[in-house]
Amino acid sequence: MAKPERTTRECIIDAASKLFYAEGIRAVSVDAVAEAAEVTKRTLYYHFESKDELIAAYLEGRDQPNLSLFRQWFDATDGDLAAKVETIFVNLARAARHPKWKGCGFLRTSAELANMPGHPAIRIGAAHKKKFEAWLTQVFSEAGIDDAGELARQMLLLLDGSFAVVLLHRDASYMESAGKAAATLVRVAVAAR
Repeated sequence: MAKPERTTRECIIDAASKLFYAEGIRAVSVDAVAEAAEVTKRTLYYHFESKDELIAAYLEGRDQPNLSLFRQWFDATDGDLAAKVETIFVNLARAARHPKWKGCGFLRTSAELANMPGHPAIRIGAAHKKKFEAWLTQVFSEAGIDDAGELARQMLLLLDGSFAVVLLHRDASYMESAGKAAATLVRVAVAAR
C-alpha cells in the first residue's frame, strides 16, 4: 500500500523540525526552512503566519510521538514498576549516545525563549511535561502508591535534570544514574503502600 502524499504544511513542519532540533530555533531562519522544505518563503507564510507559529507546530509535532514512545518502552518492559520506570531512562540514554542527539527539544526551546514566557512554544512545552507527569501519576495511582503525584513530579525532575546534565557533559551514563535513582524512589513508594 502506497504512503499518502504529505501536504505542503507537513513538509514545512518536517523541514523545520529537523533544522530546529539540529541547530536551535534562533539559529534557523525562515528562509532556511523554506529552502529545506523546497517551498518559497511566500508559501511558508501562507501556511504559517510567523516563525513563532512554526516553532509551536514543531513542538506540537513532537508531543504525542514522544509520550507514545515513553509508554511503549514502559509497556514493553518485563519486571516490576521500578524496572518499567527505569527503562525509560535506559532507552533515553541509548538515544543520547547517538551523535545527532541534541537533548530534549522542549527544554532546549524553552531555554532559547526564556525571556518570552508567554510564547506559544513555552505553553506547548509546559503542557508536554505536564502530560508526562499526569501519565505517571495515573500509573502510580493505579499501583496504589500514596501521593502518586509527588512521585511523578520527582520522576520528571530526574528526567529533565538528566537531560540537562547529559547535554552538558555528553555522558549518557548520567541518564542511567537518574534511572537507577528513579527506580529506587519507586521501590520505596511501593514498599510503603
